Amino acid sequence: MNRIITGNIGEQAAAAFLQHSGYKILAQNFRCKTGEIDIIAEHCGVIVFVEVKTRRNTLFGSPAEAVTHKKQQKIIKTALYYLNMIRKPYGPCRFDILEVFLVQHQNPSCNHIVNAFGS
Repeated sequence: MNRIITGNIGEQAAAAFLQHSGYKILAQNFRCKTGEIDIIAEHCGVIVFVEVKTRRNTLFGSPAEAVTHKKQQKIIKTALYYLNMIRKPYGPCRFDILEVFLVQHQNPSCNHIVNAFGS
């Protein structure tokens, strides 16, 4: 399984997990000049920007460890673009990481890290 397929499976699993948890998906793979956000959702009046990281194993660390400070800054800039250009006016927001683990012959499992980072 190549990394594009792995990523797509992970993002589908993450979106299903969020919807099952009561989140309303507003956008997936939102792209603009500053970067990309995997999932933008709303939950209890809060806009949630979700970075999805999918792994088949943890040989190179946890999925969340791949969301470096530089990556976080890109996500924050992209979220600001979304809020200022698309979602005016807006209320509270936060940044989550959703780890998806793909283990052969098992359903994907998710670990939702709420408010994982912020500015």
